[in-house]
Amino acid sequence: MTQAPDAPADGQAAGGRLYVVATPIGNLADVTLRALEVLRAVPLIAAEDTRLTRRLLDRHGVETKTVSYHARSAPAREAQLVEHLSRGQDLALVTDAGTPGISDPGEGLVAAWAARGGVVIPIPGASAVLAAVAASGIAGPRWSFEGFLPKSGRERKERLARIAADERGTVIYEAPSRVGATLLALADACGPERAAAVCRELTKLHEEIVRASLGELSRRAGHGELTLRGEFAIVVGERRGAEAVSAAAEAEASADLASAIAQVERLVAAGTPRGESARRVAAATGIPRRQLYGAPGDR
Repeated sequence: MTQAPDAPADGQAAGGRLYVVATPIGNLADVTLRALEVLRAVPLIAAEDTRLTRRLLDRHGVETKTVSYHARSAPAREAQLVEHLSRGQDLALVTDAGTPGISDPGEGLVAAWAARGGVVIPIPGASAVLAAVAASGIAGPRWSFEGFLPKSGRERKERLARIAADERGTVIYEAPSRVGATLLALADACGPERAAAVCRELTKLHEEIVRASLGELSRRAGHGELTLRGEFAIVVGERRGAEAVSAAAEAEASADLASAIAQVERLVAAGTPRGESARRVAAATGIPRRQLYGAPGDR
């Protein structure tokens, strides 16, 4: 068997090496030379969908055996792969596109092998997240990645609220059938003027990047003016200028009000009538007395 690259130095943990290999997100030419070296050298490749992986391998003349490993694999499959590594045999882990563990299967196997002290070697490559950030031009120097949002419920609302409150840009993955609803929800949460970009089919034949405000993108989706087919990444732009100043001022005002209300409650607890307590704190802070007077349950 050909020796896989990046052999571990003496003294490293015994066992095989687990290579976490990024594969193209669309264009099959977007695979690194290092990734191909690893895929040729290992005795086994664990793939999310062996049929899709075989297309990439055939394109580049890689004959390595593959075995399926995906989100619905039984625990026994993961155990088999860990046993394979334990026997000192290397393993490459790939998904249908992109990097295992990044909104794709793979984290469980990596964690299981790392917990045994096994060697895990990342082989970086194509990334839809990075492609979307680079091509949108609106994420800013600091941004977050949310992956897929919950489809509904409280957790979805909370995630949207956190995105709205974050001054950084945000990247979201979304299914084509939910792009319109998510754009509408983002516009409601972040404000319709917040800059955004809808990135579709990145690196593929029908790649498309549409930049506009969240309100405008939501309107276009609702009127059938966006092509809602393929794979999507949505970039919510960083808050800039007046947006950031306004948000900061709103947050500061909210904190000041909370502090003033707490002062009122302390005075009431000490025996001062609520009306008098509100009057004193209003005079000291400049916050209108009517905002401070109501009972805690009324606010």
